[in-house]
Amino acid sequence: MALDFIVAGERRLAFEPRELVIAGWTGRNRVAVDRHIAELETLGIRPPTEVPCFYQVAASLLTTAESIQLPRDHSTGEVECVLIAAWDGLYVGVGSDHTDRQVEAVDITLSKQLCAKPVSRQLWSFDEVAGHWDSLVMRCWREREGQRELYQEGEAGSMLDPLDLIERRNGGMTLPQGSVMFCGTLEALLPIAPGEAFCVELHDPVLERTLSHRYTVEVLEVEA
Repeated sequence: MALDFIVAGERRLAFEPRELVIAGWTGRNRVAVDRHIAELETLGIRPPTEVPCFYQVAASLLTTAESIQLPRDHSTGEVECVLIAAWDGLYVGVGSDHTDRQVEAVDITLSKQLCAKPVSRQLWSFDEVAGHWDSLVMRCWREREGQRELYQEGEAGSMLDPLDLIERRNGGMTLPQGSVMFCGTLEALLPIAPGEAFCVELHDPVLERTLSHRYTVEVLEVEA
């Protein structure tokens, strides 16, 4: 199903995702990566055999909706830069690799497959930010019990360069048309825990503009 994006607040872009890849453990600082691995190990999640790694999930999981539905209250969001390869070029959005943490302890790929992947409707051209990519600021807020907390914050430069990720995944510098790649996340500033809503943001301090997306998490009633 095609998604309707808006580029730089000016023009519409109809995009049908054909491939959705989640890049993991993409930090440039291996010490920080190891801390994040240890952070998840406390939840019973086994460390990866190599870093970075790439998880392919159903392209239909990509959504610009403002609400997602899940069967259990075991999931969390996390901010990521998102690359979108359209027919006329490469674009950047901000998204959330929402993941079921309980299932992640058993099967990481399955845990990612179980949750929708929210992304902003607003996009930027990658070429407009490529020259100052490292200065982009990623943030995530978690909302629960009426409180809004800063959950993650850091520069995109703390992660591997997106073109490096594309080359490692595809063996070349080009992301195939219809492909979407989530580029990895930051350490959490708070203990990893579910929320009633998450808000992700990508701020460009050079061009003074911001992409953002807020979505709520609806936990469905499940028979015991």
